[in-house]
Amino acid sequence: MSSKSTFSNSTSKSYALALYELAKENSELNKVEDGMNGIKVLLNESSDFKEMILNPTVTKEEKNKVITKMVAQYSFCQSLKKFLGFLTIKNRLFFLNQIIDSFLNLVSSSKGELKAKLLSSKELSKAELEKIRSELSKDFQSPIKIDYKHDPNLIGGLIIQVGSVMVDTSIKTKLRQLQKNMIEA
Repeated sequence: MSSKSTFSNSTSKSYALALYELAKENSELNKVEDGMNGIKVLLNESSDFKEMILNPTVTKEEKNKVITKMVAQYSFCQSLKKFLGFLTIKNRLFFLNQIIDSFLNLVSSSKGELKAKLLSSKELSKAELEKIRSELSKDFQSPIKIDYKHDPNLIGGLIIQVGSVMVDTSIKTKLRQLQKNMIEA
């Protein structure tokens, strides 16, 4: 299983690097990044789209029709349009999610961005997320890209992780610590 996983990762990274180089060469890196972020959202929110991509019984022709409609609907740049067409023709769309992650990591690294994971107990607004991102950027003296998730199970507070640094202000963790202290006493 691990060799299959390694093959999948290395193949995805190869495709992502090829797309990165193509987009950079054509001065479309920002447009491709925006498109890849859009496709990632689509994969996460549309189970039909995700199933179509992963389903081996759906023919290349059917997948090509869907991808062509998607490219036209979202007005993707030429580099991304050709890349998605290539993946479809080569029957490699099942790698798309991993390719997107690898591509976005490449772009993020090239910008010198650090990745932060943020969990919050309440749904945060864009302004609140931007304020947190700005404060983290000041603290770490580097641009920060936040992977945000809302987790109502936290009860209250935030969990922020940047690299190996973690700040956990969640009430759930505080209650666990209090319970642990009471048991030990």
